[in-house]
Amino acid sequence: MPAAGAKPDRQIFLDWVRILAFGLLVFYHVGMYYVSWDFHIKSPYAGLSLEPLMRLSNPWRMDLLFLVSGAATSFMLLRDGASRMLLRLRARRLLIPLLFGMLVIVPPQSWLEVMQKHHYTGSYADFMGLYLAHYKGFCDAAGKCLMLPTWNHLWFLPYLFLYTLLLWLGLRRWPALLERLGDRLGGVLRGPGLLVWPVLYLALTLLLLRKSFPQNYSVWGDWFAHSQYLAMFMLGAALARVPVASAGIWQQMVQWRWTALALALAAWLMLVMAPWLLREMQWPMRSIGPWAYSVQQWCAIVAALGFAQLHLNRDGPARRYLTEAVFPVYIVHQTLILLLAHSLEPLTLSPVLEGGMLVVLTLMLSIVGFELVRRVRWFRPLFGLQVRGGQMPHPELPRF
Repeated sequence: MPAAGAKPDRQIFLDWVRILAFGLLVFYHVGMYYVSWDFHIKSPYAGLSLEPLMRLSNPWRMDLLFLVSGAATSFMLLRDGASRMLLRLRARRLLIPLLFGMLVIVPPQSWLEVMQKHHYTGSYADFMGLYLAHYKGFCDAAGKCLMLPTWNHLWFLPYLFLYTLLLWLGLRRWPALLERLGDRLGGVLRGPGLLVWPVLYLALTLLLLRKSFPQNYSVWGDWFAHSQYLAMFMLGAALARVPVASAGIWQQMVQWRWTALALALAAWLMLVMAPWLLREMQWPMRSIGPWAYSVQQWCAIVAALGFAQLHLNRDGPARRYLTEAVFPVYIVHQTLILLLAHSLEPLTLSPVLEGGMLVVLTLMLSIVGFELVRRVRWFRPLFGLQVRGGQMPHPELPRF
């Protein structure tokens, strides 16, 4: 493990990236209510018009979160004693909120889902009896059944705990793993290699694994997702050991940020136009599509991290407040979106007005919920916040 006296070279811009990435989830999950893609409940206005905009963030948003979470985990390991307490801290901050979320936060989502998709007419209390009894009778025409209980949007938490466990085990066996990995990556991801090699890895794993192992959000058997998310988590953990001031990967991201942004937008345009190109020009989009997806996936991350270093590397009360707020907001936001959408539907508002109200009300109510949670000592661990002798947690502690 790292020496006891080692201190992390804190990278403030990563906090802002994490805040903005989790904030994007609110907009994304509101959008999921209006597109044709599968979601727990759907708007009567659901259609194709919003999908090109959704595809701007779809390929890279979760990969970026895992990368930043890997960096935060690496910072925790660098703190005094964190290596010995890491799993206990992670279990407290991830598994307790996961269990609480599955029992309290997530069930309203499933209740609304079975009412809309399966025409369930029972009360919420009746549904909770089925939910806790692992009822398997909510099935569609294809025989796919809703699994109860479920963690829905909280799937990120068990994945993050699993990757933390694997990293901890790896460091027990190879204490200098992250430093060596950071050095090795610094040599490989230079110049065009910064963009080429990660895209190649992401595209190959997509082509080789996604068809056989489509993402199932259940941890077990989710080999395609693990091949990408675990790689991003480990990359973030290794990057945390590379000083930003050095002429390494971080500076390469700054230098290549505009190129990466242009490539990400070009790949997004290719994906948006794919159905038309396949139909009108007979282009082999089934082969080109995965490569375009991977280009957008990685180049958007490089651009985000490159621009963030230049424009978001500043501290202040807002950063400290939002760093603590982001996890409770993440836990409650999707349930709020679905409950609000269900409540607003009878008003038959225009989708633009309704969608805007969903975003604003979700953010407002999430912050109100955070203000309540942070003030009640026994609420705090249920939402992943630290309890330290009744005092507010130190603002510099990484949250994920």
